[in-house]
Amino acid sequence: MVLAAGAGTRMKSRTPKILHELGGRSMIEHALVAVRSLKPHRLAAVVRHERDLVAAKINQLDPEALIVDQDEVPGTGRAAQLALQALAEQSASQLEGTVLVSYGDVPLLSSELLQQLVRAHQQQGNAITVLTALVQDPSGYGRILRSRDGTVTGIREDKDASEAELLITEINSGICAFDAQVLASALARISTDNAQGEMYLTDVLGIVAADGGQVAAVVTDDPWQVEGANDRVQLAALGAELNRRVLEYWMRAGVTVIDPASTWVDVQVKLAEDVTLLPGSQLHGNTTVDRDAVVGPDCTLRDVQIGEGATVTRCHGSGAIISAGASVGPFSYLRPGTVLGEEGKIGAFYETKNVRIGARSKLSHLGYAGDAEIGEDTNIGCGNITANYDGEKKHRTVIGSGVRTGSNTVFVAPVEVGDGAYSGAGAVLRKSVPPGALALSIAAQRNAEEWVINHRPGSRSAELAQSALQGLEASSALPIDAPAGEGK
Repeated sequence: MVLAAGAGTRMKSRTPKILHELGGRSMIEHALVAVRSLKPHRLAAVVRHERDLVAAKINQLDPEALIVDQDEVPGTGRAAQLALQALAEQSASQLEGTVLVSYGDVPLLSSELLQQLVRAHQQQGNAITVLTALVQDPSGYGRILRSRDGTVTGIREDKDASEAELLITEINSGICAFDAQVLASALARISTDNAQGEMYLTDVLGIVAADGGQVAAVVTDDPWQVEGANDRVQLAALGAELNRRVLEYWMRAGVTVIDPASTWVDVQVKLAEDVTLLPGSQLHGNTTVDRDAVVGPDCTLRDVQIGEGATVTRCHGSGAIISAGASVGPFSYLRPGTVLGEEGKIGAFYETKNVRIGARSKLSHLGYAGDAEIGEDTNIGCGNITANYDGEKKHRTVIGSGVRTGSNTVFVAPVEVGDGAYSGAGAVLRKSVPPGALALSIAAQRNAEEWVINHRPGSRSAELAQSALQGLEASSALPIDAPAGEGK
């Protein structure tokens, strides 16, 4: 069971605490991924605060999870009691075996540590096995109480602890493995007689120990795994530690990270050997990067596929595919649906959206390509744009292979340009261009003489124009046989 009913008021947010994200996942998703690794027969999640929002998220992440509503009785003990009852009703029989209790706000908890806890519980035949940690500052945590021989005798909550108990540095993570029948019996005997007026799940340990049940602890040497996030300061600290671990994993797997301090990689991201991440790189979602690709500096990519040997520099992108040997950037914006073919190029200050670009084709600088298909070996000139929107509908542009377009060409969609065609500088293409044709839309140039002098009198431009014209008149008045140097 995953307990996720807390209000999280210290987060000071309209978003429920356990839906805050780090490393590309919400805290509740981290919790569900960890417990699902145990392959439990049944999984229950206890909710209360922002119930509908939290339950919907859990159902989205884990449709088989049983949602259990906590009632007005506060405390983790009551949450566990309700979950146990719901699980028993679902199975239509008395529960047997191991019950694992975890929480929705411990995002660094690993599946390996949970497996270690359950394995120790079952191999030792314990009634209860609690996961604990030794910390320098145990403030706020329940303290583990032990007898002289080291046997766990109970847990004392921070607000109920004596001065001597507050000095204990072994803390309760709240994560426990229970024998199902032992848990059910003990939960029936706990009360709200404490400083908080809550049903504490931790009281179960004292009850079971008094009954003679075997209570043991698994002590982790990695306190980060049991650290909860109650406010945004703790959330940021956990996020930074998670990112450090993710980067360390990839570096040991053969990825070069030039500056880990400025590089952020989500837990779902996949990287191949010999990938290089330059400073300022942020890889989110389901981004994948193949061997020998170089990303950065200063890239923010989400759900982007990068092929072998590709380079992506100072780029913001999402939902795009960059094929092997291709190059992107600097200062490119790749929107969803962008597909760049092998050895293709999207250059400086380019925006793309829903466009397929063939192998070796280049969109080098200062343009926009949207709702378009571009063939192979095509060169799109500087300042080209696809005018894909007529105010109501989007239309598609199709440009063939081997096409060469002049600077500032505008494709007024829907329009097609055939293979091998050219366009002149400044062309506005409103109709299709046959293969091999040169498309021009050039009006004769007309100069309005002395327009600036007449319409902008007194301006600096008018003064300079007047001076230049006077100079031309003086030059034209010189005799043809004037001695060299005169009149200059």
